[in-house]
Amino acid sequence: MRVVVSAARIIVGLLFVISGLIKLNDPVGFSFKLEEYFSPEVLDLAFLMPFALHIAVLLVIFETLLGVMLLWGYKPKFTVWSLLLMIVFFTFLTFYSAYFNKVTDCGCFGDAIKLTPWESFTKDVILLVLIVVLFLGKKYINTLKLAPTVSLITLVLCCWYAYYVYNHLPVIDFRPYKIGNNITQGMEIPADAPVAIYDYAWKFMVNGQEEIIVTKGDYPTVEGEFMDVETTLVQEGYVPPIHDFTMEREGVDYAEELLNEPLVLLIVSRVIEQADKEALGELQQLATKAKEKGYRVVGLSASSPTQLALYKNEYGLDFDFYFCDLTTVKTIVRSNPGVLELKEGTITQKLHFNDLEDFEFENQGK
Repeated sequence: MRVVVSAARIIVGLLFVISGLIKLNDPVGFSFKLEEYFSPEVLDLAFLMPFALHIAVLLVIFETLLGVMLLWGYKPKFTVWSLLLMIVFFTFLTFYSAYFNKVTDCGCFGDAIKLTPWESFTKDVILLVLIVVLFLGKKYINTLKLAPTVSLITLVLCCWYAYYVYNHLPVIDFRPYKIGNNITQGMEIPADAPVAIYDYAWKFMVNGQEEIIVTKGDYPTVEGEFMDVETTLVQEGYVPPIHDFTMEREGVDYAEELLNEPLVLLIVSRVIEQADKEALGELQQLATKAKEKGYRVVGLSASSPTQLALYKNEYGLDFDFYFCDLTTVKTIVRSNPGVLELKEGTITQKLHFNDLEDFEFENQGK
């Protein structure tokens, strides 16, 4: 039993630390996932949505701390009880998401490792079994030296790191819009990429009897009255890393044109009403200097033209905004507003609004 408990302790502890640190690297992204869970379509806990970021930060710090406390054997009773309650809740959540197909990615490992709903549920069931083993074998969890000190240092470092990445950007970017990636290439689909396969269930009324014929898409030859058709995904096709990127203005998508520009300063605000007001006041200075150095300056937002016009007028923003889906804009940069430098569609710089002074212009001497 002692060996089994020790093995479970190491596996559970490391998984909680790894999962916690990945999400701690991007607490804003995890808060978006919580907002998805809190939405009326999933758990219908809309009153928690304004507090999603605070809950996200507390959860990832606590998750990481519990992993360290387990590895060092600090306060085993409290640690194991906390782990058990947490995993029971998340097992229910992942089962609910998988069974009702509510959330397609649980966010357990952020953007670093994508899991399907059923994979997430399976992972949580395995963790639940291991934590039950730890619960039953609490007496075999020995406390290592300096456990209180290590736990305290972990708590302090986690708090500092969460504060840092929130006020800047994730230190490690796991998203398809990281520096060095080309947006155009990220949208390409290889010629030999697998395509999605669907079963089509055609419903006909034949001689007064309902008959269902299943094909892969072809309309069946049936002597009867067509009633309905239902499709079922059998095999997923290839989905490019970037698949919802648009730069629309007045119903026209200018993405291809703008992504071919030699130098673009892209100013991103997912929802301009929620943007940092002081940063909005500083953006025009950056935009003016960028234009002087030969940049094409454009904005990207999910806000309506009416809302954008109000803020453009209030803050003197003399560049055009283009529309993009909110989920995509949230993925591009974790600050509101944020700034990107594009060179023929390749992301060469990405900055939080707190770091605008660090933007390095091409053609510095001009």
